[in-house]
Amino acid sequence: MADDSGYLLDNQQAEAGTRFDALASLFNPGTFRHLDALGIAEGWRCWEVGAGGSSVPSWLAARVGPAGHVLATDIDESWMTNADYEVRRHDVGAEPPPGDGFDLVHARLVLVHVPQRATALAAMVSALRPGGWLLLEEADPMMQPLVCPDESGPPQRLANKLKHAFRTLMAERGVDLSYGRTLPRVLREAGLADVEADAFFPITGAAGNLLERATVAQIRDRLVAAQLATDEEIDKHLDNIAAGILDLATSPMISAWGRKTVAG
Repeated sequence: MADDSGYLLDNQQAEAGTRFDALASLFNPGTFRHLDALGIAEGWRCWEVGAGGSSVPSWLAARVGPAGHVLATDIDESWMTNADYEVRRHDVGAEPPPGDGFDLVHARLVLVHVPQRATALAAMVSALRPGGWLLLEEADPMMQPLVCPDESGPPQRLANKLKHAFRTLMAERGVDLSYGRTLPRVLREAGLADVEADAFFPITGAAGNLLERATVAQIRDRLVAAQLATDEEIDKHLDNIAAGILDLATSPMISAWGRKTVAG
């Protein structure tokens, strides 16, 4: 029987690497654009929270150069290399921050999965130097709940049924499916200044298809065990993806950033 506890998308599963690659293709350009706009430069000290894979910490390390430092943390470090940045196992919701005085703290698709969100956020803010930036990026599935917004026929309706089932499993594990929209308020309430936010919403593309296939493969057993979908429905959905007949959207990715004041 499928385990009904813990993180739904286990990084120990083989599909995790595929998901990391797809997420990088979809969201790294926006993440890097925001980081550049915040002024990341040589010599900065950065903390990448819940890094997952290597793409973001490696990019950060290239930007800050040998005079800077990048710390990448996660509860599972197995997908990260440490050639040009430091890797450390760390649970941001349960442990003190792994340092302070950071010029930048960044987390993408992390806080929605952390039960102790307020504790984790406080840790990130406390780790900033005065004037340092916090950039949080979280999806908001309830803002746009359909994986096929153009629900034009049975294949699209099936895709949306399975996405609804997936989100049911996530909600049962304490994932806040509306958390993304709260980020600007959350940052202001944490005492940060110059808070701004925007959103990115891919509608269709190869990376979205790859992400959907890998995600469905990871949660297949749990969907069936919970009687939220049948093996036949899942097989049909995967066949529809392979046939190229679906425009598979992602949830809006909300990016919000704020600066720690000197007094804060």
